[in-house]
Amino acid sequence: QVRVEESGGGLVQAGESLRLSCSVFGRTFSRSAVAWFRQAPEKEREFVAGFRWRGGRGDYAPSVKGRFIITRDDDLNMVSLQMNNLKPDDTAVYYCAAGDVPSYSTDRASFDSWGQGTQVTVSS
Repeated sequence: QVRVEESGGGLVQAGESLRLSCSVFGRTFSRSAVAWFRQAPEKEREFVAGFRWRGGRGDYAPSVKGRFIITRDDDLNMVSLQMNNLKPDDTAVYYCAAGDVPSYSTDRASFDSWGQGTQVTVSS
């Protein structure tokens, strides 16, 4: 059974940094695409950053490019999201997701394993 667990959310002030971590259990991580999504109140869940595979380059939403960095450690089955220069608009529940490499895209439908989410709140 696949299990995805996020950690690292919290409350910070604008301009500060936060690091999210995600562990994936029950699937071959090195053959999995991984990504972070987020969902703000009354908004659709949106792609934040992702990796198709281990040797690939990370993809980023325009709103976070240059501020967020996604990394993956296939030896530890973990994917992390370093979030710098946070803004109030980054406030949301952040979800980690895993899926098959051939299906990878920035569309949430291409990921079949999801965590419960972790809250990130950025105050102005």
